[in-house]
Amino acid sequence: MGASSSTEQKVSSEQRELESIAASTGALPMLKKTFSKLADPQSNALPINALQQCFHINYKSPVCEAPTKMPGSFPVLLENLGSSIVDLFLVSQKGGLNWVEFVRGYNKCCGRMSASMSFNTLFRLYAATVTKAGLPLKLEFESDDADCKISGSLLASDVTMLLWMCWTMLWDYRTLRNSKAKGKENLCLPDVSHLVLSAVTSCAEVAGDLNAWDCDVSALEVELPMGKFLTWAFKTMPSLPDCFTQFVHARLQNILTSEDESTSSSSSLGNMSSTKSCNSNLLTSGRAWAISLTLRSTISEEILQLCFPSDGDGMDGKLLYQSSLHGRGLNRFWSNIGGYKGPLLMLVSASKEDARGGSTNVKKWIIGALTENGFENKDLFYGSSGSLYAISPVFHVFPSAGKEKNFVYSHLHPAGKVYERQHKPVGIAFGGTMGNERVFVDEDFARVTIRHHATDKTYQPGSLFPDQGFLPVEALISEIEVWGLGGKAAKEVQSSYKKREELFTEQRRKVDLKTFGSWDESPEKMMMDMISDPNAVRREDR
Repeated sequence: MGASSSTEQKVSSEQRELESIAASTGALPMLKKTFSKLADPQSNALPINALQQCFHINYKSPVCEAPTKMPGSFPVLLENLGSSIVDLFLVSQKGGLNWVEFVRGYNKCCGRMSASMSFNTLFRLYAATVTKAGLPLKLEFESDDADCKISGSLLASDVTMLLWMCWTMLWDYRTLRNSKAKGKENLCLPDVSHLVLSAVTSCAEVAGDLNAWDCDVSALEVELPMGKFLTWAFKTMPSLPDCFTQFVHARLQNILTSEDESTSSSSSLGNMSSTKSCNSNLLTSGRAWAISLTLRSTISEEILQLCFPSDGDGMDGKLLYQSSLHGRGLNRFWSNIGGYKGPLLMLVSASKEDARGGSTNVKKWIIGALTENGFENKDLFYGSSGSLYAISPVFHVFPSAGKEKNFVYSHLHPAGKVYERQHKPVGIAFGGTMGNERVFVDEDFARVTIRHHATDKTYQPGSLFPDQGFLPVEALISEIEVWGLGGKAAKEVQSSYKKREELFTEQRRKVDLKTFGSWDESPEKMMMDMISDPNAVRREDR
């Protein structure tokens, strides 16, 4: 009797602890409703087949943003993803999950945990799914602990499959969250070659003849040691495991909102016009997602809306400036981004001829800069935080180094002639010092100058494009885009600012004759008198 009550008390304390962990994420009420809806009335346990159906993914004919073809093994991987989640985390002892086992499994997937544990959970899921799909993989886990050491290596194709698996879970989560898009959007896989090349160049011993501008990542046979890959992942995409936690939570939440579970587990071909419109810009879905993976803030959510135009406000009003659309130069730039008090993402696409090897090749690359509080017309550096990005062909992020605060410089000559004791550069710059900026865009938006990171103590060191070298590089600008990431509030503030500017402009253009007492005091009378007799003696008012 005593042993029985002791066992019951032990189970009860474990249940309270598990429920406390689930409650810290805010999911406990949802878990209780989901369990009561799916549980068998007689056994009071969740059937395994119901959970497998809950997490089952079956996207028909997914399309790919990348020019390379999707491997045939990826749909097989997705088919085994749902059952792998159940087998790995929702472990049952008697053919069905009781309440304690259900909450324990949810905490393993979505509970609060360290970054290393969250990545370990994601890699464990990927390894289990690949193994269940019958695909080769060279990963080994030392134990079943949530934070054990992972040994082995990944191929470039493994990195592509891992990223696409995470994207699919994120796509599914965003689609389920948007009731209008549920069951209507087809899975569109982004181009992640820039992320894969980043992992390859950072983790593998690549031969010096690797051409990042003309490289088929699917054909790379290099091995990426798991230790180096984890270091790269922590730095470059710290929010990648969130794709898995959001997917699990959304699928369980969807049980309460959808009567027909099959509608949430499959999707058919839908309207892809929104995706195509996004890909016509420099900021494609793959590039926007890569930038969002580097962030853990509200800005990340704003960028993700650019990846999923059907979600929320989508792209409406977020593209503030595009040089091919609004015109080049600082004047056109300021007329479109002036008054925007919120985070801004600026992308610069440039090209430079490379005459090495006896032949001339034009190399194109894209860099980016993220500012927290918009642009201001100042003749000195300003800003409190920000990041630089090498976006294409290889992705890297360079956040603040914490040594200096020369984040942004944006200076436009005033309309009138103003004496300047020392000439200040006219243009937009990021990092470095005055006259020795790390990135400098001239006032005509014709050329961009990139200097070595040794000149910059504001942003972390690294090359903004492959084979940058130590000497400054001047390139021709092809396109510039500026995206507003401050949400509706920042856009409304900018609209009010533009209305005031238009009102002041109209007032300055008009002269109200009623403000003058008579014709003799009007400016027209004074001008006519001066033209008719400029040498006439006139009384001076004192």
